[in-house]
Amino acid sequence: MDILVFVKRVPDTESKIRINQETNSIVEEGLNFILSPYDEYAMEEALRIKGAKGGKVIAVTVGRDESLVILRKCLAMGADEAVLIKDPLPETYDGLRTARVIARFVQAKFPDARLLLFGKQSVGADNSQVPAMVAELLGIGQANVVVKLEVEGEAATALREIEGAQEKVSLTLPAVVSAQKGLNEPRYETLKGIMMAKKKEIPSLSIEELGFKPDELAPRVAIIRMDQPPARKAGRVVTGEAEETARQLVEYLHTEAKVI
Repeated sequence: MDILVFVKRVPDTESKIRINQETNSIVEEGLNFILSPYDEYAMEEALRIKGAKGGKVIAVTVGRDESLVILRKCLAMGADEAVLIKDPLPETYDGLRTARVIARFVQAKFPDARLLLFGKQSVGADNSQVPAMVAELLGIGQANVVVKLEVEGEAATALREIEGAQEKVSLTLPAVVSAQKGLNEPRYETLKGIMMAKKKEIPSLSIEELGFKPDELAPRVAIIRMDQPPARKAGRVVTGEAEETARQLVEYLHTEAKVI
């Protein structure tokens, strides 16, 4: 069984983000990039299914050559193969555009893939759109925000998070599943895996090779403005006797914070 895991290169969540106001984009110079954390859960789940049921795990990303580093991380974790779909554009924040590229790739290169795994969202765009869109474009079932997954033959059972509870769904393969934190505990790469990953060839193909015309994938989303979130105001310290501080606190909550 072929298991495709779609991953994305994103800024490290610990990094300090700077914004270029002229281009409405983040400044990549000096920024550390990583494999999107939710994608690590997807990769780990694919490797666990492979260990239990057999098959092959293929890591795939859409991006520029800089994305090769996260594919090598996936190979070091245990993926059998990796593929780079070369996209010359920087982050477009257009989930449908990415979904169309992925869906065309699956149809052209892995039409018999039984399971397509994603992180529930990338920590870059944070749209949570691509997995559902890919499932719709391919006409296959989907389960998103999954915290438990069981695969048996041509069927799968998933527990997915909903507001205040978990929902159990049944799927017929092929299907799309997006991983939530708690699905598993991603493994670390081993030294042996890292050395092997460095030697592995990672094939790439262009979006033109997938049959798209130059203007067919023009982004339909435009970033009008990008700003840093407002700085958090300093807290207020209330001092004095208990009765007086309680009075001041109630007054503040009533007149300034307006929460009571």
